[in-house]
Amino acid sequence: MKVQQILLAARPKGLPTSATFKTVTVDLPELQQNEVLIKPVYYSVDPYMRGRMNDAKSYIPPFEVGKPIESGGIATVAESRDSNFQPGDLVMLTAARPLLPWSTALIYPASSLKKIDENIPPSYYLGILGMPGLAAYFGLLDIGKPKSGETLVISGAAGAVGIVAGQIGKIYGCRVVGIAGGAEKVKMLTDKFNFDAAIDYKGNQDIKASVAAICPNGVDIYFDNVGGEISDGVMAHLNNFARVILCGQISLYNSTEIPMGPRPQPIMITRSVLMQGFVIGNYASRFAEGFKALVEWVKAGKLKYTETTMEGFDKLPEAFLGLFAGKNSGKLIVKV
Repeated sequence: MKVQQILLAARPKGLPTSATFKTVTVDLPELQQNEVLIKPVYYSVDPYMRGRMNDAKSYIPPFEVGKPIESGGIATVAESRDSNFQPGDLVMLTAARPLLPWSTALIYPASSLKKIDENIPPSYYLGILGMPGLAAYFGLLDIGKPKSGETLVISGAAGAVGIVAGQIGKIYGCRVVGIAGGAEKVKMLTDKFNFDAAIDYKGNQDIKASVAAICPNGVDIYFDNVGGEISDGVMAHLNNFARVILCGQISLYNSTEIPMGPRPQPIMITRSVLMQGFVIGNYASRFAEGFKALVEWVKAGKLKYTETTMEGFDKLPEAFLGLFAGKNSGKLIVKV
């Protein structure tokens, strides 16, 4: 059986381009006993994947040049030689980080797959109930420790993690302020997701002044998905005993030089601030806890969600590049 795969063609310097990717046709072997042939239905594209394109030590191995790129995915069973799976079943990998190579079909041992609840939209397992939702849940609750009446500021607030973090903050009684790019995203945060206020960073020459105006009582929790000048502006307004959650730094992922900026350490010392970074794999042993809470909030209508969907296997590179242009609202999904 011939399938298409999308490989990492070369390690990018700075912003990736279409030349970073290469599409090839390969043959799959014959299906063996206790194996399942799956065809991906949805793929996730996420900012952290940019770091895996570098040949550098990190919390997850880098992509290999000449090998398929991989990301979160949901697939359907096309053929099965295992009694636990039938054609048409929707499945995902059982691994703590369930990543599928970018391929139009794949063969896996049946033991490495699990069926998903088809009463829940399948793409939710890549977004609000997947790594983004779990990152929002554990980052905010374990590091941010929100208390009713506190002010929570979120950068990248219209992204997959930010939307969920903001709504969890509201569940815990926080005043929630989002920072996003563009009037449409700002309106979405306040109108659809119940944020108390939002700041449009596009064309904004003074984020620091904007935060001061909207957060007159300072910032108690900062959920940072962006870094750079936006974070510089927020951190100037941290209150005593504030908590800073480092979830992402997308503004810096394509930097070719070490960026220089304000040093936050004096603020952190004098105001007794806690800053902690994390990766979702830190909480692998507690995924069931987070998943259970997120499902309950979704079913109760306390968590809403939005997705940006692109269609076509060949659109995967374009979708990934779109992350760095801010083209998505909520989770960016490719429907194969």
